[in-house]
Amino acid sequence: MHYVYILQSVSHPERFYTGRTSDVNRRLAEHNRHKNEFTSRYKPWILKTYIAFTSKDQAIAFEKYLKSPSGRAFAKKRL
Repeated sequence: MHYVYILQSVSHPERFYTGRTSDVNRRLAEHNRHKNEFTSRYKPWILKTYIAFTSKDQAIAFEKYLKSPSGRAFAKKRL
């Protein structure tokens, strides 16, 4: 499975991060252990939501959509 996930910063609740992985728990732990330069500034992170896809291509397309202006508006309103 391939997952698109949205994280929310605990220390800066207005900050969100969208990513893609095949292991959500491992990736969340990496974000909270300084494995990503951007997310290390706003740690700790909690998992807000994730969506599973059987196709890697679908996951990539949905992640790209969520990072677009209309996708961010969708996520803010619906997820």
